[in-house]
Amino acid sequence: MKRNHLLAVILITQLVTGAFGQATRQTTQQSRPQTQKPDDEEVVRITTNLVQVDAVVTDKNGKIVTDLNSDEIQISEDGKQQKITNFSYVVTDSPEAGVNTPRTGTTTDKNAPPIPSARLKPEDVRRTIAIVVDDLGLSFESAYYTRRALKKFVDEQIQPGDLVAIIRTGGGMGALQQFTSDKRQLSAAVERVKWNASGRGGVAAFAALGSDPTSTSGTNKVAPQDGPGSSRGPENLDRDVGTANPSEDLDRFREDVFAVGTLGALSYVVRGLRELPGRKSVLLVSDGIRIINRNDPGGSDRVLQALRRLIDQANRASVVIYTMDARGLPTLGLTAEDNVAGMGLQQAMSELSNRRTDFFDSQSGLNYLAQETGGLAMQNSNDLAGGIKRVLNDQKGYYLIGYRPDESTFDVRTGRRKFHRLTLKVTRPGKFNVRMRNGFFGVTDEEIKPPQTLTQRMIGALVSPFGSSGIHLQLTSFFSNDPKAGSLMRSMLHIEARDLTFTDEPEGWHKSGFDILAVTFGDNGTVVDQVSRTHTVRMRGETYQRILRDGFVYGVTVPLKKPGAYQLRIALHDAGSERIGSASQFVDVPDIKKNRLALSGIVVKGVSAAEYTRNNAQSRPPGDTTSTPNVQANGASSQSEGVEEGDAQASPAIRNFHKGLVMQYYFIIFNPQLDKATNQPQLTTQVRLVRDGKLVFTGKETPFNFADQPDLRRLVTGGAIQLGSDLVPGEYVLQIIVRDALAKDKNRTATQWIDFEIVK
Repeated sequence: MKRNHLLAVILITQLVTGAFGQATRQTTQQSRPQTQKPDDEEVVRITTNLVQVDAVVTDKNGKIVTDLNSDEIQISEDGKQQKITNFSYVVTDSPEAGVNTPRTGTTTDKNAPPIPSARLKPEDVRRTIAIVVDDLGLSFESAYYTRRALKKFVDEQIQPGDLVAIIRTGGGMGALQQFTSDKRQLSAAVERVKWNASGRGGVAAFAALGSDPTSTSGTNKVAPQDGPGSSRGPENLDRDVGTANPSEDLDRFREDVFAVGTLGALSYVVRGLRELPGRKSVLLVSDGIRIINRNDPGGSDRVLQALRRLIDQANRASVVIYTMDARGLPTLGLTAEDNVAGMGLQQAMSELSNRRTDFFDSQSGLNYLAQETGGLAMQNSNDLAGGIKRVLNDQKGYYLIGYRPDESTFDVRTGRRKFHRLTLKVTRPGKFNVRMRNGFFGVTDEEIKPPQTLTQRMIGALVSPFGSSGIHLQLTSFFSNDPKAGSLMRSMLHIEARDLTFTDEPEGWHKSGFDILAVTFGDNGTVVDQVSRTHTVRMRGETYQRILRDGFVYGVTVPLKKPGAYQLRIALHDAGSERIGSASQFVDVPDIKKNRLALSGIVVKGVSAAEYTRNNAQSRPPGDTTSTPNVQANGASSQSEGVEEGDAQASPAIRNFHKGLVMQYYFIIFNPQLDKATNQPQLTTQVRLVRDGKLVFTGKETPFNFADQPDLRRLVTGGAIQLGSDLVPGEYVLQIIVRDALAKDKNRTATQWIDFEIVK
């Protein structure tokens, strides 16, 4: 073990004076194959000069083959072999994926707080995975097992470098359903996965035989068939003369409409994935999508047409679609729920045959979608978590193959509307399985990409999992609660003024105009609050020079009426240059009324060691709220926003610190339990420092000092850390852990964290 003297920790008067223990760290180096990346971030390209596709090759045992060369591959378009011009194998497996190390957030104590995950940058992304839960088509029991599998996925299977979204087809497409590496955000999305009573899924995956065919007890509603012992009333005489039952027609139409709705939600996801780097994957979890109903072969083909459009869109966006049948391994024979009383043997056997046929038909859409996009269709397995793991393992790498198409491929008269079929053959001796995109329409990518309006560009920057860097922004958002105003989210956006366009005006004035779009999303994807403003700033002299050097801060305060998970996303457009910048931050708002231990957001700021010593020589009482700027509510009961005055570098909006500075932090502890005998809390506090998802420093657990606190239900506190000279520049996370010895086990620990950066 290597001892690192990283930090000197100084506690202000709210905490017991002392030093944190020295951190220890052990690092294991592991070699990994060199990643070959394509020349362009777009994996799949369809142009008049290049058709480029990706493929996965496995051997007879299902093991991925990684050592093929271009001479052992043949690619054909519409049966005609093409000359390969581009060929490479791209490794996407994260370095940590193969190492048997504890997962992020795992400790020996099941009640211990998780380790915060690192914020991903585009260059850090190894895999991009969208898990689309078809709650429009899940039964009640399937929704339960799906939610359980997703919890295991978030807790145990996500690797560093994974960018993940969990999306419901029946929910809003809001912030919590955007791509993230934050497990808090993903866990909040998992909690929203529930049975949708308005969808096409019933309580059970299969309707019991003999049940009312118009009920919603199952997704497969099989009408009684003729047979010995069957009862046919006058209401069914229309079927005797070959006319369809109106209730069955309505059920089929309803099922088709919901299936098309599911595919529409998938299309939305694929469009969002198109702008992300590299090869992307979507896992659709559903109780099935039927392409054509065998009982109505002449019916509508709306589902098939929607599937074909989605497949072409996914292939152009470099998206591989995996599918999973959430019903698991079904029992297609008689069960205890089936009521065959009054049925003859022939009718009972006919009912069972219809159940089996209906089940296999419902899997046809899932199979077709996976096959045509190069994915896998996982079905007839009760291990849903294992199915998700199989998808992750399949993302370790792929071949990138390109060729120059013939002129006829995109010819306006012959090729534009034609679907060109692609096939790939491995010539190496042996048995191989090839999965790839099976074709494309004769339209180039440029032709199907319309120019974007300013609104579309702003929305695109707003929903992107990465902040747009046309204008450098830094967002600091945190939760707080005031006895009168209630819960609120206070946000500070630092804007690099040098990225804005200023025009010179008479008398030394300089003017700049910019548009702000700020949207707060709730945990169900709905918009809680929205701000859209156009601002003009004018300044001159020393103020102008300071603003150019240090930037300025834009403040937004949003009242929050309900507890839950929120995310603020802000996009800024510079009117002079048309550049756009964006930033986002996640905030988890606890329910203060439940009397459970909770923490406000953390505010940090940096000062020199000399300034810190000078300020604390005249220390204020711990209960003096002036020592915690921007933490307590200011009494505002409505949303307020605008450009803040003052020194931006002294604002908590800046979280960039040089080594050697003292980083001060402030927060509030809500609802500590009070000892009945002494009427005093029994709390301890602890500090952690995390880098790249790994602990680099753990402070000692320190008893909390309650002297001079005016409100024992709202404890205002903080501390300071001197950043040692040995700290490596980069992004870090400061985590605060508070434990309440008087609370129940489940509510004994509360944690909060905030990211910051150490700069050279």
